[in-house]
Amino acid sequence: MMLRVYGRNNSVNVQLVMWTVHELDIPHERLDFGAGHASTRSEAFLAMNPMGLVPAIEDGPVALFESAAILRYLAAKYGEGTFWPADPVLRGPLDSWAEWGKNSFAAQVLELFKYDVRQSPATRDPADLDRITAALTPLAEILDTRLQGRKWVGGDDFTFADIACGHPLHRFFTMTWPRPALPALEAYYERLQERPAYRDHAMVSYEALRAK
Repeated sequence: MMLRVYGRNNSVNVQLVMWTVHELDIPHERLDFGAGHASTRSEAFLAMNPMGLVPAIEDGPVALFESAAILRYLAAKYGEGTFWPADPVLRGPLDSWAEWGKNSFAAQVLELFKYDVRQSPATRDPADLDRITAALTPLAEILDTRLQGRKWVGGDDFTFADIACGHPLHRFFTMTWPRPALPALEAYYERLQERPAYRDHAMVSYEALRAK
């Protein structure tokens, strides 16, 4: 049975999964669910994800939710070599960065997204942007520092940690906010854009989600 991904392509968490799927060249189909598409509250969908959120996947008898868990599953099953090191001594540090990227960093980018995209201009409070900027900037600086002297998060090789850390960067660099100058992070974002799977599946327009 072919891998099925349930979720709309302008969901940043679906983008994480689809970027992974295409980096690993996994045969698949994606079905539009959520936010104007098929309902995530149906009995069948809730059986896959009781939270009623996208993404969810079915891979034969396996049904999964939570994008970070899906990333690890796909990497472990379909990845090889440097993308998902078999040796836990090598994989562990990458997993720390993957966890940080998907949670600490991406979660704060989401706060900015809620402010800059999901809120209408008339309802925005500049004090909220100040608060978000103060929280997001140090996290971005951490990633910038990590990337200094490195091509990828782990070093010379592109890994699953790059997907976890890199998937929110399109939004990070295209939203309107007082973004700090971070040369290493900017160069990293440029390198990501050289990857077809990133361009096609992580750099998806979010204009349909913008509040009026």
